[in-house]
Amino acid sequence: MFARTKHRTVHFDKPFWISGLSEMVTAGDYVVDEEEELIEGLSWSAYRRVATFITLPATTENKYRMRLVPIDPEELEGLIAFDQRDAAASSNL
Repeated sequence: MFARTKHRTVHFDKPFWISGLSEMVTAGDYVVDEEEELIEGLSWSAYRRVATFITLPATTENKYRMRLVPIDPEELEGLIAFDQRDAAASSNL
């Protein structure tokens, strides 16, 4: 089975929560990796997403090294949309 990874960077203006984490994630730029696998048996190339990860940096607060944390793609898109709406509302004040 052929697989590929798509990388992108997302920006958050405000801190946010990710389901399953006990700490709040600080605002900033984050790398998101989407793992996809080839759907075989089609007459064209098509891929399906099988996993999404966000890279969290090491911090002195949590005493961790850099972490690759799984995240639900819908939760991620919801966080991005909320951050953008919140930023737009703040700029209109």
